[in-house]
Amino acid sequence: MNKLLAKELIASYLKEDIGTGDLSTELVFGDDLRGTGYFVAKDNGVVCGTDIIDLTYSFFSNDYNINILKKDGEPVKKGEKIAEVEGRVSTLLTAERIVLNLMQLMSGIATMGNNLVTKLNDSSIRIVDTRKTHPGLRLFEKYAVTKGGCFNHRYALYDGVMLKDNHIAFAGGITKAVERVKSQLGHMVKVEVETETREQVIEAVNAGADVIMFDNRSPEEIMELQKLVPSHIITEASGGITIDTIANFKGCGVNVISVGSLTNGVKPLDISFLSKEAIKK
Repeated sequence: MNKLLAKELIASYLKEDIGTGDLSTELVFGDDLRGTGYFVAKDNGVVCGTDIIDLTYSFFSNDYNINILKKDGEPVKKGEKIAEVEGRVSTLLTAERIVLNLMQLMSGIATMGNNLVTKLNDSSIRIVDTRKTHPGLRLFEKYAVTKGGCFNHRYALYDGVMLKDNHIAFAGGITKAVERVKSQLGHMVKVEVETETREQVIEAVNAGADVIMFDNRSPEEIMELQKLVPSHIITEASGGITIDTIANFKGCGVNVISVGSLTNGVKPLDISFLSKEAIKK
């Protein structure tokens, strides 16, 4: 995870949350009171986002200590501690909600990713995310995907070409769309084409697509369509694939399965911050 970009985003979250000041904390505590506490899982899952503690605390002071007990990507059981912290009470309390919001979300995504990999049980297929992320949170969500055993699809619109149904319709067909892209695009960027019919798969192959997506097709249909695609072309299954249906795609032959629900609407992992004791300077 790019920590420079992460800090910029966290700064914006803190500005939104704190505004002109944390009234509850500032009116009760001064900077002379120190305390200890810990982050604890309230459910089973996979931990992600432990760096968020340090990245957030660092906006308030450099006078704190963090002991990470569960690293990103490690399983955690209900009741287990994830990290212990010590520092100014004002830092621990004012940063608490932002840290928890991000850690809960990221751990929820990592947990979902791990569950998807387990359900599919097919090491020949990579499970990837989509651009169905929450505004302002993509950096953290995409990172969390990788800690659950899954992979990132393109990060945004600028690092890969994906010609979907509307691109194809406006361009007048797959061949025209691919030709326009290939005539201007550098050789380092792949071109993916979404297909909905057998005829479109054949056209995408002939047009020179690097990746072909089978959209909303059953595992049985995909196995038949795979026969039309040379082995050097990457294939992807997409559309409505969830934790409840992904096991059906085991052995279907694609290289990649994209799952929108990996980041869109995922349940955050329940994590709490509990104070332990206050210590005067």
